[in-house]
Amino acid sequence: MLQKDKALQDIEDSFKEYCDLMMKQLSELENITQKGDNNISDGEIKNIKTTEKKLNKFEVKISEQIISTIVLHQPVASELRRLMACYRIVINMERIGDLIENVIYYIRKIEDSKLYEELSDVIYNMVTSSTSMVEKSLLSFINDDRDSAIWTIKNDEILDEMNKKLMKKGIKKTKLQNEARDILLNLINFKTVISKIERIGDHAGHIAEASIFAQEGKDIRHQKLNED
Repeated sequence: MLQKDKALQDIEDSFKEYCDLMMKQLSELENITQKGDNNISDGEIKNIKTTEKKLNKFEVKISEQIISTIVLHQPVASELRRLMACYRIVINMERIGDLIENVIYYIRKIEDSKLYEELSDVIYNMVTSSTSMVEKSLLSFINDDRDSAIWTIKNDEILDEMNKKLMKKGIKKTKLQNEARDILLNLINFKTVISKIERIGDHAGHIAEASIFAQEGKDIRHQKLNED
C-alpha cells in the first residue's frame, strides 16, 4: 500500500472509531433521559466525562492526521474534498460532545422534579430524534449515502418544532400563582436543555452537508433543498 493510501485509510479508521465513541455518548444520554427523572448518578456523570475526554483526544488526533496527510502526500482533488469534509464533520462532532455535557448539567439544575417527570417524555423524544440524525448523517459520509444526508437536513425542522411544543406544554402545566419565580427559573433551565439538544440536531445537519460536499463537490450550506 502506498504511503498516501495508508494515511488516508488511517484517517478513515480513526474517524469510524470516533463515530462509535460519539454514538456511545449519545446512547448514554438516551439512557439518562429515558428514566424520566433528573436524578443523575455520579457513575453516569463519570461515564459521560470519561467519554468526553476520549472524544476530545480523537478530535485532536484526526485533525493532526488530516493536516499531515495534506502537507506530506498532496492528495488529489477528490481526496482533498473528502478530507476537508471529514475535518468539518469532526469539528461538529466535538461540539456535539460539549452539548451532551451541557444537557446533563442543566437537567441536574432543574429543581422541580415533578415538572421534569411530566415533561421528560418530550425531552427523551428529542434526544432520540437528534441521536438518529447524528447517526444517519455520519453513515451518509461513511457510506456515500446522499439520501441519508438529505433526510437528516430535512428532519432538523422537525426537531425545531418539538422544541416549541415542549415549552408550550411546560407553561400549560405550571401554576404561575404558586412560587412563580421558581417555576420560571426551572422553565429557563428546561429551555436551555432542549436548546442544547436541538443544537445537536443542527450539528447533525452540518455533518450531512459535509457528506454531500464529499460525495458531489457541492456546498449546499445556506441553500434550500429541492424535494428530488
